[in-house]
Amino acid sequence: MVTPVRVIIALCLVAPFVAMLWVGSYAKTDPAFIGIPFFYWYQMLWVLISTALTVLAHRLWLRDQRGRRTPDGGAAK
Repeated sequence: MVTPVRVIIALCLVAPFVAMLWVGSYAKTDPAFIGIPFFYWYQMLWVLISTALTVLAHRLWLRDQRGRRTPDGGAAK
């Protein structure tokens, strides 16, 4: 079943792939950050962003699954 929460989870998991596969958006050297060309620090920044988005997706998934439990403790069908 597609719910708004599951759409948000999917977007959190797809965003890093889209950002990294769109190489033309970051295939440049400027602006440099502490001497590191943009091409490299942008990718390293996405490592941190991807981690945060994956944690967020996981927490949303757990909350979604808890909300689907039936009163007797079983999973809703």
